Amino acid sequence: MTVPALDVNTAGGLIQLGNLFGPAKAVLTAVQLGLFTTLHGHPSTAEDIRSRLGLHGRGLPDLLHLLTALGLLEKEDGRFRNAPGADRHLVRGGDCYVGGFLFGADLTLYPVYGRLAEALRTGRPQADGDFEGMLNDPEALGHFVRMMDGASQSLGTGLSTAVDWGGYRSVLDAGGCRGTVVSQLVAAHPHLMGHVFDLPQIEPFFHEHVGELGLAGKVLFHPGDFFRDPLPGADVVVYGHILHDWSPQQRDHLVRQAYQALSPGGALLVYDRMLPPGRDDVDSLVASLNMLLLTEGGGEYTVAEVSELATAAGFVSIVDQKLGTQETLVVCRKPPA
Repeated sequence: MTVPALDVNTAGGLIQLGNLFGPAKAVLTAVQLGLFTTLHGHPSTAEDIRSRLGLHGRGLPDLLHLLTALGLLEKEDGRFRNAPGADRHLVRGGDCYVGGFLFGADLTLYPVYGRLAEALRTGRPQADGDFEGMLNDPEALGHFVRMMDGASQSLGTGLSTAVDWGGYRSVLDAGGCRGTVVSQLVAAHPHLMGHVFDLPQIEPFFHEHVGELGLAGKVLFHPGDFFRDPLPGADVVVYGHILHDWSPQQRDHLVRQAYQALSPGGALLVYDRMLPPGRDDVDSLVASLNMLLLTEGGGEYTVAEVSELATAAGFVSIVDQKLGTQETLVVCRKPPA
């Protein structure tokens, strides 16, 4: 069973809605504890789980039964095991692991939502510390890198079929972190040369990851800053989960920067959890509030807004499509020479 639909016209439904942070925190805590990784291939009793995770025991049966009611665990003969979705996506080391994003959300997003009212009063981000401080803290940066991986891990396959890559020779993931998405593209289309442009502090994480994938020499790293350095030239530039970090004026700069970097006839691919025209999608609206809480001027935006920026920069043939279940992809083509 999963979370039932809530009737917000009733007192009970409103109370349930206001308490959804409870199930959410239960899932985030299970990821933080490594519960799903522990249960992978090893159905266990509550006592076995308590011992293996080093827990006190009080409340653990309730947590396990809650996760079962949510559809993440299954119970048979007194033993708990991962449900198929959890076993596919929440076991560390798996190809489809998204726990890195959830782990990061537990560390960064969950605490700042307690300050949402203050963010709305002031318009200021509410995270403790700042981005520069995180970049100089290897442990914090590692959490951030894994969070970015988790957010994009499942999108590479869709991106590899979203456009005809046959006519392109190079692809640059601008803000591509440790190269997860561009590595998937290069693996799917071996004729491509992959590039990642990101801050210098990311480079060690990139080389470790690309080396593990056996793609050293096929995916290259270029250190730099969006707002200080030009992008390396490429046939395709990807902005994935990038434009929503910045103000409309900064997005304009980034779109124009991509246009300058692209070869004639090249393409800019932009994906984010974009707002629908009616601004009535819960997931994208929550994602936009995330940006309020974490960034100086970011927020989600509509396809029309990014299309306007792309047209002003000189792009033509601007089309959009769904990417995965929650993302929107906008493809902007630069005119040929």
